[in-house]
Amino acid sequence: MKFRKRDMKASAGRILMIVENPYPQDTRVRNEANKLYNAGYSVSVIAKKYPNQPLTENVFGVNVYRVPWFEVFKKSTESKSFIIRLFYKIATKLGYIIEYFYFTFAAFIYSFYVLIKDGFDVIHQHNPPNTLFVIGLFYRLLGKKFVFDHHDLSPELYLSRYKTNGGIIHKALLLEEKLCLRSANIIIATNESYKEIDIKRGKKNPDDIFIVRNGPDLNLFKEVEPDKELKSTGKKILVYIGVMGPQDGVDYLLRSLHILVNEFNRKDFHCVIIGPGDSLEDLKKLREELNLQEYCRFTGKIPFADLLKYLSTADICVDPNPSNPLNDYSTWIKVMEYMSLGKPIVSYNLRETRYSAQQAALYATPNDEREFAQRIIELMDNPQLREEMGKFGKQRVKNELAWEIVSENLLKAYRKLLPDKIPLKAETSSAI
Repeated sequence: MKFRKRDMKASAGRILMIVENPYPQDTRVRNEANKLYNAGYSVSVIAKKYPNQPLTENVFGVNVYRVPWFEVFKKSTESKSFIIRLFYKIATKLGYIIEYFYFTFAAFIYSFYVLIKDGFDVIHQHNPPNTLFVIGLFYRLLGKKFVFDHHDLSPELYLSRYKTNGGIIHKALLLEEKLCLRSANIIIATNESYKEIDIKRGKKNPDDIFIVRNGPDLNLFKEVEPDKELKSTGKKILVYIGVMGPQDGVDYLLRSLHILVNEFNRKDFHCVIIGPGDSLEDLKKLREELNLQEYCRFTGKIPFADLLKYLSTADICVDPNPSNPLNDYSTWIKVMEYMSLGKPIVSYNLRETRYSAQQAALYATPNDEREFAQRIIELMDNPQLREEMGKFGKQRVKNELAWEIVSENLLKAYRKLLPDKIPLKAETSSAI
């Protein structure tokens, strides 16, 4: 095991990241924290606590402080009752509001402890929730710098998740986002679409917005021995990895698989659907309703080694994110993860997905489940095309989209933010 030591008080640049997700499980936040630490900055993180995680921990040089967590309301139900489902829809909104305000308040209190113990020059806020901007604004008034790391378009996420056209919550989210953008010294955007929105909504100088795309760490994403049980079936293996919320399109995928079986009479495949999410139980129920138990499995959250095993087994990977107010502008790291292992992809034709995958994917008309199924068949029946697309994707990630490449903009942002600070180099030592 490796560990690194540094006197945080002596560091020329000290950063406090705040994220309402577990650390180090949040891939983007972990990658950014490690990138900054390895560049010589001192990094602390306030994060949500998973069960069995310690309240405080040093994770490869990063000091982590965890906020005890609770879920106000369960976010999904298997009931078909309209009344019960309506209750859960209302309860989910209320639950998120309570949980977000709780975490914001708790993180604010924790920040005083971190200020005394480690010190910091920069508050680096990862959204959602955007309510965290009050912490950044408070410390900016005290002379600290504030970085807003724009992971999700919260107003669009709300519209997509709840299939609504707006309302008071949507307006509040727009205002909240504007305050985040206006309050920040520097904005980190995940792609060009987000940057355009940040300029328009936040009236920000484009020079203060740095694009740091989601990219796979090629030291981690390496092909391993495939799953022997799946390979022995002789079927084409489809794989999906990602979160399963109402906006993520796994229901579209299941309906496409139903079309594969019942309309095109294709039963020579098995689909592995990997990941957790609020909609997981609903999706399992949909699988039963569509009689797909024989053709697909849900793994839930699994260890990284198992994820690599399934990806290494895959003949085709799928990205079923449909066109909606959020997905039309978003970049999904799973696309680059598929590409890093040389896997051909079937996806809907969305702007940022096409930018990322280019010739590594076949594209269906957005939200056309039948055409999505046809694209899967094209790849199932054409091994040469699968190989060519896989090679293209693997090379594109290696040359342009790997984390080591796309993360250089993060260091550029910090050099602009702290021009007078010279980060110390990390000291690495080994221990058993």
